[in-house]
Amino acid sequence: LPPVKSAITSSDADTPRVLRSITEHWDDLGDHAATLQKALADDPPQFITEGGLFKQGYNAELDELLDLVEHGENRVKALLDEEQKASGISKLKLGYNRVFGYYFELSKAVGGTPPEHFIRRQTLANAERFTTVRLKELEEKLLSAADRRKSLEYKLFQQLRGALAEARPRILFMADMLAQLDYWQSLAETAVRHNWSRPVLHTGQSITIREGRHPIVEGIIGEAAFVPNDLHMDEDRRLLLITGPNMAGKSTVLRQTALICLLAQMGSFVPAREAQLGLCDRIFSRVGASDNLAQGQSTFMVEMMETARILRQATKRSLVILDEIGRGTSTFDGLALAWAVAEELARRAGGSIRTLFATHYHELTALEGKIPGVHTMNIAIREWNGEIVFLRRLIPGPSDRSYGIEVARLAGVPQPVVQRAREILAQLEQNKSSSPVRQVMPNLLPGIQLPESKPKKAVEEVAVAEPEHPLLVALRDTNPDALTPLEALKRITEWKLLWGAPKQ
Repeated sequence: LPPVKSAITSSDADTPRVLRSITEHWDDLGDHAATLQKALADDPPQFITEGGLFKQGYNAELDELLDLVEHGENRVKALLDEEQKASGISKLKLGYNRVFGYYFELSKAVGGTPPEHFIRRQTLANAERFTTVRLKELEEKLLSAADRRKSLEYKLFQQLRGALAEARPRILFMADMLAQLDYWQSLAETAVRHNWSRPVLHTGQSITIREGRHPIVEGIIGEAAFVPNDLHMDEDRRLLLITGPNMAGKSTVLRQTALICLLAQMGSFVPAREAQLGLCDRIFSRVGASDNLAQGQSTFMVEMMETARILRQATKRSLVILDEIGRGTSTFDGLALAWAVAEELARRAGGSIRTLFATHYHELTALEGKIPGVHTMNIAIREWNGEIVFLRRLIPGPSDRSYGIEVARLAGVPQPVVQRAREILAQLEQNKSSSPVRQVMPNLLPGIQLPESKPKKAVEEVAVAEPEHPLLVALRDTNPDALTPLEALKRITEWKLLWGAPKQ
């Protein structure tokens, strides 16, 4: 603990208030640390009943038992030497068996009179076996030394543990201090390593994020590959309807916004170039799909339960992120629920709720301009040579369609199925103007103008502020690991031709 405190207090920079508070209440626990260092072995056993837990010199009785365990045979031999010298019988031998234990043996061939203190134990044809009071006492000590040592060590350990238990409040206090220090150090290291910025928190309602990033996604795909996004919400932009194709990055934008707000209110720097954030009392999330089979709850039921909780508990100071509300039921039911939820969040009595609402129901984009505070955003993509390119940019305005069939093709759905889906989609879009949805929506909000789908073109740009060179698109779509040497040479030739092509 002293080196940790020294590292904090010896810093050249001004010590932050939170660290000053920690050092002002610092407790080195030096008295107990010294006791433990004196008592415990440098390499203690895994289990306390194995022995070898304490250092030599900590307890005299334990040292005696340890000496018996490790050097008992030497003591018996020393006693034999004494008896040989005292009796003058140099041929006196020492033996041991399980019946009699240790004994002195005097051969009849050697002769000689045994000392008076020898106690006869056994007479053999060619020898006599004896014991002595000292030999018997030493034997008893040797045979019980190992068990007595373990018992004494456990007793000493309990005493040591009891002494430390009295210091439990001090130990727990310092554990909490170290946990806080580890928390702040981890956040600081992450901020420096990944170029996070210091957010500005205020009591207003606006949220402004410049070049915000999702820390987990960025960590997986790399900083160079991740596309940061800007986001702004204020009193006039309280509910953002975000549309765009599957896989374009809608959920990432939702989650990174919530994470940035959460990290900021934790006291952390945030993964963004700049962030000015109005304080949130709660962050509500309805993202992803899950069920609870054990309780008989379907995916849609779980989704609705979470939505209900949000509608009951969210306030104008909350931040709500909703991803694909209503997708688990029929089209009309899902659209109706998504519409009603969006209206409730935008028109809540007492103040609309700051909401990011990702949806594939493009009919909802007509709410912009009809309900105050509702604005539409979309994730930009580009179509080129029949392919879709995800640009990952959040830009103003609605997207014209979801590109679900193109995404299905990218996922590996068989070509005949994809082609048939396109034929069916074309038929459905021809009859879209007479669909029940389009007929009734103007009655729900007078003066509403429904978004029209753009006709599909061979080469089309969708919501792109600046054209991109086709060579860049081709390079991005190339998987080098999947090319044979011949295919790689052909691909290079194609790239040379694209280099002179105009931007698409």
